[in-house]
Amino acid sequence: MEERTRREVDADVLLDRRMPAVRAVREALRPLGVGVHEAEQVVHARYAALGDRVQRRPSDPLDIHSLAARAAALPGRVEAVEGLWDGDTVHDWFVLLVAVLDAPGREGRLATVLRGRDGAPPGVAAARAGQALADHLHVPFHFPSPDVPDDDAPRWRRSRG
Repeated sequence: MEERTRREVDADVLLDRRMPAVRAVREALRPLGVGVHEAEQVVHARYAALGDRVQRRPSDPLDIHSLAARAAALPGRVEAVEGLWDGDTVHDWFVLLVAVLDAPGREGRLATVLRGRDGAPPGVAAARAGQALADHLHVPFHFPSPDVPDDDAPRWRRSRG
């Protein structure tokens, strides 16, 4: 990469802005045939090189009051709370906590769980927070694979038939 592009990418990485950094790498290296996956690998390398200087965004709050407030702000009634594995080259595996809403196919993101405040792995932290919220809302909690990342696990609506 040319120096100007590297500085632009590093500025985004230092502010923990992964997607703008990936976009900058891809645009700069597109003439060389670099795609999104390769651009993500370059950004991952810049994260590693810049290490502790990266100003990581704080994790989403997982306390019951914050999650309940997010759920209440969604457009619809919450039918279930669900934990879904996802991942990328920067954060590795993480869990999305979502509220499954009463309208078919509708859901709302409640939190992205990279790890618990106590350092717990994302599956453990998401299971605790998701179950607590589900209990609070008197709805089911669905997280079929809290111990092992599985982004192909059956979803709550599909498991109900």
